[in-house]
Amino acid sequence: MADNTGTVRLHRVLRAPSDRVYRAFTDKGALEYWLPPYGFTGTVHEIDVRVGGGYRMSFTNFSGGGSHAFTVEYLELEPGKRIRHTDRFDSEGLPGEMTVTIDLREVSCGTELSIVQEGIPAVIPEEMCYLGWQESLEQLAKLVEPDIPAE
Repeated sequence: MADNTGTVRLHRVLRAPSDRVYRAFTDKGALEYWLPPYGFTGTVHEIDVRVGGGYRMSFTNFSGGGSHAFTVEYLELEPGKRIRHTDRFDSEGLPGEMTVTIDLREVSCGTELSIVQEGIPAVIPEEMCYLGWQESLEQLAKLVEPDIPAE
């Protein structure tokens, strides 16, 4: 039932400039690195970073081998500030469309990151979404926080 969906809200402060954090949400290699939860690998099959574009990605269970795919469509792209997109799972068992809003704000020590994911299919417990996002955001921090000079 469409009205039986969940919402999760996440908040982090990252020691990185907002343009680097934004890039991690819109770069194929970065998404493959940090977005899959622990124990999964990620593949971005195609990506088109523009409003109306998006990407298709799959997560594969490294130990069990099973995978699931989803498609993202960008609704808003404001570099260094905001990304809004829809997510749809390819599986009929996970119906509906989720909306994800990612807000970035420069703060004294880096970037404040706020994420709201709405419309999570009722069959997915909200606590599992929080757990997955927590793992992904730990990996995001490991990607964006090191300030490694260009060669």
